[in-house]
Amino acid sequence: MATNENESSGNVGVAFGLVIAAGAATALGSAVVYFPNFVKYVSPKLLAASLGLSAGVMIYISFVDIFGKSLDAFLNAGHDEDMAYLFSTLSFFGGVLMLKEIATEIVSPHCVGCVDDPIGELAEWRDMAEQEIVSRKKEEQHDETERMEDGTNSKNSANSEHSSGSKKEYIDDTQGVQFAPNVARTKDERELIMEMRPPSLDNKTPEKEKQKLVKMGMNTALAIALHNFPEGLATFVAAMADPKVGAILAIAIIIHNIPEGMCVSLPIYFATGDKFKAFLWGCVSGLSEPIAALLGYAILASVVTQNVYGVLFAWTSGMMVIISVKELIPTAHRYDPKDAVSTNAMIVGMTIIALSLVLFRITV
Repeated sequence: MATNENESSGNVGVAFGLVIAAGAATALGSAVVYFPNFVKYVSPKLLAASLGLSAGVMIYISFVDIFGKSLDAFLNAGHDEDMAYLFSTLSFFGGVLMLKEIATEIVSPHCVGCVDDPIGELAEWRDMAEQEIVSRKKEEQHDETERMEDGTNSKNSANSEHSSGSKKEYIDDTQGVQFAPNVARTKDERELIMEMRPPSLDNKTPEKEKQKLVKMGMNTALAIALHNFPEGLATFVAAMADPKVGAILAIAIIIHNIPEGMCVSLPIYFATGDKFKAFLWGCVSGLSEPIAALLGYAILASVVTQNVYGVLFAWTSGMMVIISVKELIPTAHRYDPKDAVSTNAMIVGMTIIALSLVLFRITV
């Protein structure tokens, strides 16, 4: 399939849109801190299936479609079939080796499931989310009860305060816990409410453990930002040549970017209790994808030749394959040691994309 400058320039908006959507998926995943009910139902098999599905999509489209576009580009540049195949192959392994070194030296181990016990970590997050849900319900019930009691006993409370000659005492030793305003509380009430705090605010949690969680979340954000950079470049290049292929690749990236965002925000939230800060770090980790798209646009805008397209397509193919083989598939198996869903999900991903490409060829 030939690629020309006019077609590519018309796809710039679509390409940027797809890359932004893929990067925004990381922010979407990090937003789970606002929805503890969702965290409660995230299972290891669900994460394994999403990673396997994404890997299947990326591997199949890289070998079957994107690598073929590299061959076409080199052929359109005037090379014979043998030389075109050689250049595409060399460029493919160039992408593999480049990203393998980056992944080994900077990004590895991959952030999703990179801890010694990823299943245990996920179980801990689910337990914390469950505790927060229970705490919220208890707090709501307690405040509702107080409001009802205030309405019926306000006169007695006023008389009691007047006779004692004291003002209402407000809690100043709860370390950031928010309660209903203008409510005086007894010692027993304070102790009860302190027990209902979210786990992230528990004084019994060692300070070193909180710092460890914050550091884990921030390191994860940095590593995912580096990991997302080649994905953003690959999506942009693929979409510039063929928006349909770019859309398929973007969907595969979105599928595994969501759990990546979750792995950024949850450790930070459970360590600090600050939802916005946790969410913000997840957003930052997704910014590298549109930045990579800008770099790709700068390259293609300055040097638009079939040889450049041939190299970029093969690089893209190689990078997507190594991301799948080195990161997504091993991580899926860490969440699914018995391979109950990982391989099947990968096959399903390949099948979905294969059928999509076949239907596209038949109908167009």
